[in-house]
Amino acid sequence: MPFPPLDRQIQRLDELGVLELAQLSARDLDVPDIDNALLVVHPDRLKTSVLAPHLRHKDKPGFVVLDMPDLDDFTPTVELPDKPVYVITDIDRGDGMANWTPEDALPEITGAGRTPLTVGEGVQWLLHQPEALERTRCFMTIASRLRKPDGKYDTRTPAIWISNGMGRDGRGHKDAPKVGWCWWGNRHTWLGFASAAKRTA
Repeated sequence: MPFPPLDRQIQRLDELGVLELAQLSARDLDVPDIDNALLVVHPDRLKTSVLAPHLRHKDKPGFVVLDMPDLDDFTPTVELPDKPVYVITDIDRGDGMANWTPEDALPEITGAGRTPLTVGEGVQWLLHQPEALERTRCFMTIASRLRKPDGKYDTRTPAIWISNGMGRDGRGHKDAPKVGWCWWGNRHTWLGFASAAKRTA
């Protein structure tokens, strides 16, 4: 499904209060007129934990799992345009790599000349296309990693899926969009690997 035109995306972000939160001006929003592209606010301007509650699925607001209080410390492993906002094109949920490990999926994505999404990009995608998140058809965002003090990566990998309202999620979160994590070496039949063709300033 194509994305709304960029001016409509800007209008939606304004309605959600995102532009004010990110302190974006009209000049910041002077972006290339590209068809079927997603407008992304740079993580330096807007933290993913702030965006997550704006997600919706079956009228349920999104949330971040309790055991990921450090979500905003997961930083991009890819180069982002040095602008307050940028656009990304040709987003794919990566269903064909469901049941792969992130370790296996990453070289497949980059080898195809594509780039994995960050968790912030994944959340912002769903702000404009909430229908892209389907039960049993969700995705990981492996371009966000947490670097530990010893220099190694934390083995948690951000992902976005739909909560069953069980365990620590709580029954009230059943059917809500969930920003959580999976292990770098694990496989999940219901998680693909979101990627895009490129980012443009």
